[in-house]
Amino acid sequence: MLEASHIADVDLIEKPSNWMLQHPMYQQMMDLEVEDSAQVYAAFLVYMDLAEVRQWKEVSSIRCPELQVVLLEGREKEGAPIHTILPLPVRQSLSHRSMRSVLDRGSPMLLCAVASDSSLVYQRLTDGLVTPEPPVGPIHDQGRRHHRKRRQQH
Repeated sequence: MLEASHIADVDLIEKPSNWMLQHPMYQQMMDLEVEDSAQVYAAFLVYMDLAEVRQWKEVSSIRCPELQVVLLEGREKEGAPIHTILPLPVRQSLSHRSMRSVLDRGSPMLLCAVASDSSLVYQRLTDGLVTPEPPVGPIHDQGRRHHRKRRQQH
């Protein structure tokens, strides 16, 4: 038989809460009053990756009224330029006009696709075409050329 004091102790044990809902940055994002809760959740996951895993500096959230989304801003390292990050759930579509409105902010832009399993994929977006970086190191022909058979003309 259980004693009354033991039953009282069990009632006082705090049930586990969702830590994310208590996080100050998540609460700040919710205060931005963006209607799409999936996009807010995606923004929080990207924030945690940038701030805690990648150690970005000065990561903050802002509301983009044109798109009704939460954008993130931050620096890759101390003294680096501020980047604008658009966190987006993978199932959400993105128009050229939407990208243009974020690119027109003037800072470098990253699009972060957030999968349902919380995987994140970052893509750097630029205004216009960018020449690719040249390969690093010497380039050697490995002798693996694919030869196509020429069609014989009769």
